Formats: sequence, C-alpha cells, structure tokens
Amino acid sequence: MCEKCTRDTKTGSGPSRRSFIHFTGVALGLAASGAAFAKEHKAPPKPQNVLSPDASLKRLMAGNERYVEGVTRRHDFRHEREALAGGQNPFAAVLSCADSRIAPEYAFDTGRGDLFVCRVAGNFAGTEAVASMEYAVAVLNTPLILVLGHDACGAVDATLKALKDDKPPPGHIPSLVDAIAPAAKAAMKGAAMQQGGEVLDKAIRQNVIDNVAKLRSAAPILNAAVEQGKLRVVGGIYRLTTGTVELIAQG
Repeated sequence: MCEKCTRDTKTGSGPSRRSFIHFTGVALGLAASGAAFAKEHKAPPKPQNVLSPDASLKRLMAGNERYVEGVTRRHDFRHEREALAGGQNPFAAVLSCADSRIAPEYAFDTGRGDLFVCRVAGNFAGTEAVASMEYAVAVLNTPLILVLGHDACGAVDATLKALKDDKPPPGHIPSLVDAIAPAAKAAMKGAAMQQGGEVLDKAIRQNVIDNVAKLRSAAPILNAAVEQGKLRVVGGIYRLTTGTVELIAQG
C-alpha cells in the first residue's frame, strides 16, 4: 500500500470524504433536476383541454350549438376551482367585444379554465390584446384563437359615424375609432348604393377579418405557431337574436 493510501486509511479522510461529497452533490443535483422535470411536465389541470387546433374549434362550436338549443351542461364549478388553483390550460382563446350581451363562456357552454378571454369594445387586437394572446399560446399552449364580433356593434357604428361626420367622439373613445377605422373605411366604399345597416354589417365583418389577419401574422410568436400547425386563428360573428356564432375567416 502506498504512503498516501496508508495515510488516508488511518485518518479516515482523503478520497473517501471527497467521494462522499461528490456523490452527495450529484445526488442533490439529480433530485433538483427531477423535481424541475416533474414540475415542468406535471399533468395539466384539465386534461380534456389538451386538443389539436381543429379539435378545439369543433368543441367550441359544439358548445355553441348546445347554447343555441338551450341544453347547456351543468358545470361543477366547485371542483373546477380546486383543479385550477395551481394552473390553467384553456383549449381556446377568444378576443371578444366588451358588449354586455356577448359572454363567450356562456355562448360556447364552457366552464372555468376552458377559455382565455380578452374583451374590448370593437374586438380589435391592440398591443395588449396581442400580448395576451401570445401569453395564451406560448405559455398556456392554447391551440385556437377566435376573434368574435357581433351584430349591431356600437363601437363599429360609432366609428362609422365619426368618420362620416368628421367629428371625433369625446374622451378616450377616439382610440377605438382609430383601431376600427380601416375596416369602417373599407365598408364605406360604395356606401351610396348600400343601406346604413348593410354598411354596418360589412364593417363588423371586415373588422373581424382584419384582426384575424393581424393575429395570424403577429411576429414572432403567433405567426410561428400558425406556421408550425400548433395554432389556428379564426373569426366569428355572434348573432344577437339567436345566439349562433357564424364562423368566417377560417383560413
């Protein structure tokens, strides 16, 4: 036995201590990595919400059919609260008008944690709305975005009137007018041959189409998800008299 090994054996130090420290460090590192992996890959709170973009759209529209027919499901909100306390994985995101008559969670017969909803008068994709949708897609893995307009939209109608009269509305409302103006101007072309209601309907539809296109092309997150087939962005018009959602700009 060499002098170094003899000394280590007598003192109880040397390689054995270093080996123990090294082993402990490796074990702690593996434990930490395992915990991080487990946290990163933990089961989603609502496994039924893990869907493809097409399946998400199908589920959304099936919910709307139940809503229209008045046969909506009974949702167990109590246990949904418990399941969602630690996270969320909505199967669809909705950019909707803030109109009090439009409630996406009701219109698609969904429970808590099913829809990631942003609402603003005129359902347009401003900076904050785009950022919110990016969060839904990049962080929550939401596979579907629906831009939801509706009949008789007051924000679109106000925009048409402001452009026609060349008179901005009071307060901060002009910010809505600026956002909706491109769709309103497109609808006003040839307006002399159309009735007022026809122009409004055309502007509402065009506003949805424009914002679907904006979200589809929003770089670097949403456009990449669309190109990779992980995300679908569609548009819809909610009919006030029936509750039916008519899909448009499905891509």
